[in-house]
Amino acid sequence: MIWRESVKSAYYAECCERTGKHVNCFKDDIKSLFDKNIHKLLLALPITGVLVFTIVPLIFMISMAFTNYSKVDEHLVLFDWTGLANFKKILNIGDGIGGQFYSVLGWTLIWAVFATVLNYVFGMILAIVINRKNTYAKGFWRFCFVLSIAVPQFVSLLIMRTMLQPTGIVNTLLIKYGFIDTALPFFTNATWARVTVIIINCWVGIPYTLLQVTGILQNIPGELYEAAKIDGANPIQIFFKITLPYTLFVMTPYLITQFTSNVNNFNVIFLLSGGNPTGVGDTAGKTDLLVTWLYKLTIEKNYYNLGAVIGIMTFIVLAIVALVTYRNTVSYKDEEGFM
Repeated sequence: MIWRESVKSAYYAECCERTGKHVNCFKDDIKSLFDKNIHKLLLALPITGVLVFTIVPLIFMISMAFTNYSKVDEHLVLFDWTGLANFKKILNIGDGIGGQFYSVLGWTLIWAVFATVLNYVFGMILAIVINRKNTYAKGFWRFCFVLSIAVPQFVSLLIMRTMLQPTGIVNTLLIKYGFIDTALPFFTNATWARVTVIIINCWVGIPYTLLQVTGILQNIPGELYEAAKIDGANPIQIFFKITLPYTLFVMTPYLITQFTSNVNNFNVIFLLSGGNPTGVGDTAGKTDLLVTWLYKLTIEKNYYNLGAVIGIMTFIVLAIVALVTYRNTVSYKDEEGFM
């Protein structure tokens, strides 16, 4: 690129000399960067950052997926190109890694759906209850739920992880007061672990939905509710005919974004369960998402090539789900139709 720009600049200078135009010296070029070419000066650093920290690593990762680059192979000098062999290994349901891929993919989609829907439903219910006219101290109740946002997420997750251990405060108190005889397997049983991470994610995510829905509810015209009451509509009919359609119309793009974030929700899974429980010989645990499995394959197991394939597959799944979902929503089809 530098060579091309140098040749282009030299050619331009030669043309200027032939036509008698002024040829900028180095000092003139510097001055122009603070005048008519200031956009180049301001954009140079962001573009370089995107190139170095986003584009180059992305190309590197995609390229790695077509190689056997891995520390697992002791005879490997550097790497060899293997074409689609890694993709075949991941997608082969009979292979150990392939079988785990479909299991992790299924759980990732189940987790993302439950985490997104439950956060939205309970966040909307809380927002509606707090936003009612006969609810007193609205600011106080919002503060109570929003307070969890002020505490760093990793702190809350690590505290809850400690509380739910076999010797943690939850099991200790339940055993002490005779509610249970043995410690509950919050992170040692697959079903318990999956339910636990979904419930705790609600604690972390509901306050964000509460704030979003509160802003939407305060912008719904009051005349709609008054007209519905005059027509004899009950609270349930008002909710399903006015409140829910309005909030869904506005929040559908946000819900798609939340779904995408939950698919890549590394923090909740890694800090709470660590992907456990994990079967003997498996590289993925029962609560591992694709993103946490990718981390284990690369950092812990040194399967760099397979980790790159998982990254590509995660992007493909997210792209398909997000595009298909968004293009079939009212928010996309009729952006200005809801009034």
